[in-house]
Amino acid sequence: MMQDFWSPVFLSIKVSVMAVIFTAICGTLAGKWMSGKSFKGKIALETILMIPLVLPPTVVGLMLIVVFGSQSFIGKMFGAFQQSVMFTWWAAVISSIVVAFPLMFQSARQAFLSVDRDITNAARVDGAGEWKVFWMVEIPLAIRQLASGVVLSFTRGFGEFGATLMFAGNIPGKTQTVPVAIYVAYETGDMQKLWLWVAVSIIISFFFLWMSSRLK
Repeated sequence: MMQDFWSPVFLSIKVSVMAVIFTAICGTLAGKWMSGKSFKGKIALETILMIPLVLPPTVVGLMLIVVFGSQSFIGKMFGAFQQSVMFTWWAAVISSIVVAFPLMFQSARQAFLSVDRDITNAARVDGAGEWKVFWMVEIPLAIRQLASGVVLSFTRGFGEFGATLMFAGNIPGKTQTVPVAIYVAYETGDMQKLWLWVAVSIIISFFFLWMSSRLK
């Protein structure tokens, strides 16, 4: 019983960690790029990057199936190697990335917009290149907001349900994350496991949200 209980917890943590690594890197770079650019269509692009945050999770799941399904270009590429993304734990990672990315992107964009331009311009005058300014000046000044974005992204990825259920499925020990396990436990009437998973989710979410508030 304990193995059945902890398996979704460990899988959710593994999925969230993998997802947050991607979102932290790509979200930070995207936020930096968008904070320093002004071009036609910028608002439209920002809307596209943010839209997974407001879309119903089932819509996100459906779009992932369309992109990675067996009939898609990407799906056929994996099919050539007798592989499939769907119904694997990587599908759960991708689902978490898609729904968590907007939070990291928004946090990063706001963080870099808040950096004092006089400081970065002074670094450039002293001879620092753009990458050196980015790593040595902007990142340290924005680190608290970036860390807050990472924490929120992790929490969002940990709680992802709809897209994960549609795209990754419910395979115990393979793709069954905590939110999916809670849903199945409710449907089957396993109230003991249900409330234990609920308790674990609340504890983990509380801890990370507390960390996020401490970083502000």
